[in-house]
Amino acid sequence: MSAQNGSDSTQYKFLIYGRTGWIGGLLGKLCEAQGISYHYGSGRLENRASLENDLAEINPTHVFNAAGVTGRPNVDWCESHKVETIRANVVGTLTLADVCREKGLVVINFATGCIFEYDSTHPEGSGIGFLESDTPNFIGSFYSKTKAMVEDLLSNYENVCTLRVRMPISSDLTNPRNFITKIARYEKVVNIPNSMTILDELLPISIEMAKRNLTGIYNFTNPGVVSHNEILEMYKEYINPDFTYKNFTLEEQAKVIIAPRSNNELDTNKLSTEFPELLPIKESLIKYVFGPNKKTVAA
Repeated sequence: MSAQNGSDSTQYKFLIYGRTGWIGGLLGKLCEAQGISYHYGSGRLENRASLENDLAEINPTHVFNAAGVTGRPNVDWCESHKVETIRANVVGTLTLADVCREKGLVVINFATGCIFEYDSTHPEGSGIGFLESDTPNFIGSFYSKTKAMVEDLLSNYENVCTLRVRMPISSDLTNPRNFITKIARYEKVVNIPNSMTILDELLPISIEMAKRNLTGIYNFTNPGVVSHNEILEMYKEYINPDFTYKNFTLEEQAKVIIAPRSNNELDTNKLSTEFPELLPIKESLIKYVFGPNKKTVAA
């Protein structure tokens, strides 16, 4: 499961939690491509002894946490499985951070930016995004509530780098976790601009963040916002010209979901200062997602 080639890659050994998850799987592939030695953790996050065993056996230079629960088929699952959600998203994440702190290890923690919602000081369409230092104002879903809690607690751990991911998108349009794949299958969608994360561009940056031993909170999205309709119009242009979709209002959406959904814009100046090459969301969508997939359109 490890590879060793490339200039500086052999000095790193990554321990990744989330083997069966989407992001965890992609991280392993990136490590292979970069010649970075990596191993998936076998321990349960809420089981301290099993984490200590992993660290002793693997002796990593950095730890990535891409484990946790988001709910299947969506976050509404968390509303009826609250203890399971707490165990994975709060107890497990804090235990991993604590064990790694004792060993002096940086943890790259994949979190969520779905802990904010547009408000009077951050109006929709204003271009004013929430900062890393802002206090979460969205607890409409139990999933988001647990994520806001654990982010606040993790901020006391100087060894943790918290990455606020939102509505993740990748070039793999067959993956059901892909935000584009999700909304393309919905009967109706709301049309709201949001900050989103293009994994093809940002996951390699997370590896670089580990190499730089960055810690603290980062809004881990591409600069700017894109609306559901804008994405689906790109989908029509690049992937399926016969595709159609319908909109409905937030009020209408509320009738078919259990928990409210977060809609917001995150300020990405902190991340862009560290990585000035980071593309705006619409440019990233075309370069990494729709452009490479255009060849799949039937002639």
